[in-house]
Amino acid sequence: MSGMILLPAWAAVLVGLLALAGAAVTLVGTLGLVRLPDFYSRAHAPSLGATVGTVLLVAASMVAFTALNGRPSVHELLIALFITVTTPAPLMMLARATLYRERIESSGGKE
Repeated sequence: MSGMILLPAWAAVLVGLLALAGAAVTLVGTLGLVRLPDFYSRAHAPSLGATVGTVLLVAASMVAFTALNGRPSVHELLIALFITVTTPAPLMMLARATLYRERIESSGGKE
């Protein structure tokens, strides 16, 4: 028997809305990767989409497991914390590498 059958209707609606909102935000960030004009804009959109989308999806998971278990489920906060902390790091490294490369190319290969 699936646990989702035991999920109350109010929780199922809330989980569905949060999951759809998280997926929509992530999709908008992904579309920004394709549509935006330069590297810095393209790198910024998916990182924001991933962070906000993750928060919404984690909120949906917290509501679902809290309703199913009958007690607060907060272990998902660790997942949100790790993703929120680690998402900006690759963005900053890529932006710095691109900035360095642009400076080298504009100076004619001299540091």
